[in-house]
Amino acid sequence: MSLPTKRSTCSSASPASTDSSYSSPPPMKKAKNGLHTPSSQPNAADKVGFPMEDDATPAAANLSRKKATLPQPSKKLVIKLNKAKPSLPTNFEEITWEKLQSAIRAIFLKKPVSFDLERLYQAVDNLCLHKLEGKLYERIEKECEEHISAALQSLVGQDTDLSVFLSLVENCWQDFCDQMLMIRSIALSLDRKYVIQNPNVRSLWEMGLQLFRKHLALSPEVEQRTVTALLRMIEKERLAEAVNRTLLSHLLKMFTSLGIYTESFEKHFLECTSEFYAAEGMKYMQQYDVAEYLKHVEGRLHEENERCILYIDAGTRKPLIATIEKQLLERHILAVIDKGFSPLMDGRRTEDLQRMYTLFSRVNALESLRQALSSYIRKTGHKIVMDEEKDKDMVQSLLDFKASLDIVWEESFCKNESFGNTIKDSFEHLINLRQNRRAELIAKFLDEKLRAGNKGTSEEELESTLEKVLVLFRFIQGKDVFEAFYKKDLAKRLLLGKSASIDAEKSMISKLKTECGSQFTNKLEGMFKVLFLSHSLFF
Repeated sequence: MSLPTKRSTCSSASPASTDSSYSSPPPMKKAKNGLHTPSSQPNAADKVGFPMEDDATPAAANLSRKKATLPQPSKKLVIKLNKAKPSLPTNFEEITWEKLQSAIRAIFLKKPVSFDLERLYQAVDNLCLHKLEGKLYERIEKECEEHISAALQSLVGQDTDLSVFLSLVENCWQDFCDQMLMIRSIALSLDRKYVIQNPNVRSLWEMGLQLFRKHLALSPEVEQRTVTALLRMIEKERLAEAVNRTLLSHLLKMFTSLGIYTESFEKHFLECTSEFYAAEGMKYMQQYDVAEYLKHVEGRLHEENERCILYIDAGTRKPLIATIEKQLLERHILAVIDKGFSPLMDGRRTEDLQRMYTLFSRVNALESLRQALSSYIRKTGHKIVMDEEKDKDMVQSLLDFKASLDIVWEESFCKNESFGNTIKDSFEHLINLRQNRRAELIAKFLDEKLRAGNKGTSEEELESTLEKVLVLFRFIQGKDVFEAFYKKDLAKRLLLGKSASIDAEKSMISKLKTECGSQFTNKLEGMFKVLFLSHSLFF
């Protein structure tokens, strides 16, 4: 509709509007911006309608330009669709269900479907469009339940070998999965429309699982026999017999999919595992030595971990490994230590000791191992220190013993700080069993190494020996006794010219100074000064 002009409004308000001298409003002209404006052509009405104006034509032109620039909202094109649903043919619902029912039964009986699947899908979609999906869902559920119940009942009373029975159960489960997926593909509109709009309604797949779970519980013989057969197969594999791992994997995934894995299988599986390894632990501890037993435990842990990767549910891994550790390790910690720790230490079997350390760490038994180490050091060291007939070799024996312990600490005990402190404390105890005698023997040992008779020893070897002896020196509580004997022997070496190396003598004094301070070595250093002074005066 065109907008009224100022002129037309004024003319209509004039008392002379009925006069024949007045003409109708000028025709409207469409501007480029879409607005309708009066024509700018002058006529008589322009002049008569506005008597106050000298010339009406310019005014009309100005008015036209003003109106053309006014912003006006553009009109929107609205298309109204006919939302009326097409009506369904008579008996469409019943005819469609007959076809769908026939297709579902053919699927469950593993027969060809005689109808076009695309048309069946479209028919289900039409039923959903006309709000008939609730009744359709119930009909499909009822049909599925009848066939699932019959399939599981067919397994009852099967007098077959357990492995054959498991194959029958697997086939039943696999058929169910394939059949439900095919039914779902036909009735997909139910999932996409009806199920989504009704949160309390299960999807077709979940509905099928619920029905399978329900009728499996109603057939306890089938469920119990399946679990028993699975446990028997796993036990056979533990006894090194070949089993069908794929079959095990499929059936355990069935339990997981049905949501009954923990209640129906895992509980019984862990109980059987505990009984199996409890008996095996007792048997093998009697038959094997400790090194072989620990290798066996390590192998069993690896096997069970692989079992979890291959077919046991991953959530079972933690309680399964804990069960094995308890039955094969925790119950035999003391027996393993009593029977095998000392032989392994005596044989310097670092690899076996490392295995023991690693396995003990899994069950928080390192403290027991540390105590065993302390007892071993004290017992073995006591034989070395207290045998007076072997005093001459005592220091070298202690050095060799300490060196072997250091190797075990580094390679087997992962440089565990607590174990390192145990070695130090145990050695300090040994060195001070015969306190003064140990100090004297260490001083005598150094005298032998620093005498000229050992000139065949290289500087590097001599320096290494001094470092090792210094370790024993740190454990001595009566260091003044050591100082007295060392000072006496040093004087003899220097005065008689029996020292193998002046540099080595100075090195040893420097080490003692670092350990005990300058007061400890003042007299020893003074002996060197007197010797060099007399030597310079003589020459």
